[in-house]
Order: sequence, then C-alpha cells, then structure tokens
Amino acid sequence: MRIGYLLASVVATLGPVVACAQHGDHDAHAAMQAAASPDTSRSLPPDAEHAVARLNASPRHGQYVMIPRANGDSLRAWIVYPERSTKAPVVVVVHEIFGMSDWVRAVTDQLASEGFIAIAPDLLSGQALPGAPDSIPTQAAIAAVSKLDPAAVQRDIDVTARYAMALPSALPKYGIVGFCWGGGVSFQHAVHSPTLGASVVYYGTSPATASLASVHAPVLGLYGGSDARVVMTIPPADSAMRAMGKTYEHHEYAGATHGFLRQQTGGANGANEAATRQAWPATIAWFRRYLGS
Repeated sequence: MRIGYLLASVVATLGPVVACAQHGDHDAHAAMQAAASPDTSRSLPPDAEHAVARLNASPRHGQYVMIPRANGDSLRAWIVYPERSTKAPVVVVVHEIFGMSDWVRAVTDQLASEGFIAIAPDLLSGQALPGAPDSIPTQAAIAAVSKLDPAAVQRDIDVTARYAMALPSALPKYGIVGFCWGGGVSFQHAVHSPTLGASVVYYGTSPATASLASVHAPVLGLYGGSDARVVMTIPPADSAMRAMGKTYEHHEYAGATHGFLRQQTGGANGANEAATRQAWPATIAWFRRYLGS
C-alpha cells in the first residue's frame, strides 16, 4: 500500500513536468512551422471588418482625386501609389453594388502594395444621395448603383484609366478588377475596351455570349462554389470564349460564398478564407503576367 501511494505521488509530481515538456515540444514545433511558413496575412486584402485598421496602418500614399468627365462634371476616385522607384502599371478597381466603401479602398491599397498604381472610381459621384459621398446608407447605395447606365459606367472607367496612365509615374497599360456588381462590370469592360490589358472578375456575372467576340484582354474569373446564381453564367461564357480562341480562365472554390473576399470568415469550414488565400495570389499573378510588375 505504501509503495502504491509513493508511486502515485511520483506520478502526480512528474505529471505536470511531463505535460509542460510535451507542451514545450509542441510550441517549439509550432515555432519551427511558423518560421518555415511566414505569416501571409499582410499579403492578402483585409475583410470588411478590418479594412479601416489596415488603411490606418498603410505606409502608402492614398488620396481622393477629381477626374473631369466629358459632360463637364467630375468623377471622384480613390488612388493609391506603390512604393517603387520605377514606373508602374495601373489597375482600376470597380466597387460592389454597395458603392465606394472603406473595404474597396483597402483592396485598392493592397494592390498598390504589390507594385501597381491602383485607382477606384466612385461611380456614384455627383448623385444627390443621403449621406453622400462617404456615408450613403446601404439600401440607398444599392438602389442607386442598380440604376446606373451601363454605358456611362464604362465611360467613367475609361476616363479613370486614362487619368491614371497619364500620371508621370505610370506605364501606359492597365488592368481592371471588380467585385460582385463590379465583377460583372469588369468582365463587361473587357467587351468594351480594345486597349484593356487584363481583367479579373470576382463573383460577377458573365456578359451575353453574343458580345464576347470583341474581347481582346485575357479574363480571369474567381467564383464561390456556393454562388449558383453567378456560377451558372460561367459555362456559356467559357464555351464561347474557347470557340473564339480567347483567354478565359476561371476557378470555383468549393463551399465559398458570394462576396468571399469581403467576408472571409464566411462559408462552411473556413471556405471563404481558403478561397481568399487562393484567389488573391492568382489575381496578382494574372496582372503581373499581362501587365508586367
């Protein structure tokens, strides 16, 4: 009995030591893994919740500019300059149906961190909306964006691209990326513009197949696998683009939802975050491939 008691006491005494040693081994292993796999969070755009904090911490120069429209009005745009000593290609960022937001500005800043002059036109510029320009209620923004003239939107993107490419620090080449409603606009811009260098479509619907003959730029589509409304427009576009020998690469991320880049914590089993970690590097690689770095 006494021997059993002593053995139990030894085990009780050593147990925490063994546990601490095991925990220490685990921590050391985790540290080695972290060293081998550096944190990539700063190489990805933030989600909507962390957009303001990321903007506040950015070392890059971002500002609003006013761009003249052909009708004598002005278009407001958010532009961010990369930190580099050479001229940079331009990427136009098209906002969601929610209008200009801190999240769109943060995505624009993230593109600049990759070496591009990134510029996001406020396509609701000049509209007499409550809270304009920076605090338009969500439903009012949705209603206003839904009523925008598609041809006028494309003209605004044209003047935005021309303005940015005319900057002394810019190269005369540009790409476009859009999200949600803006994703559809970015695909449509490939139909519209013969001088576009590359288009990236985030969960935006595809144009009518009859219009795709005028596409010259390579198009990359990035979609949530659970976003059936949008995904169902991919096969007709894919078939038409292939038949015409045009470049259309698309990826559907299993379990990811519409708007996965904005809501990275959504989707089943971390699907939106997983989609973000694949889609954003693909975006940067696409622009570097077709616009240069």
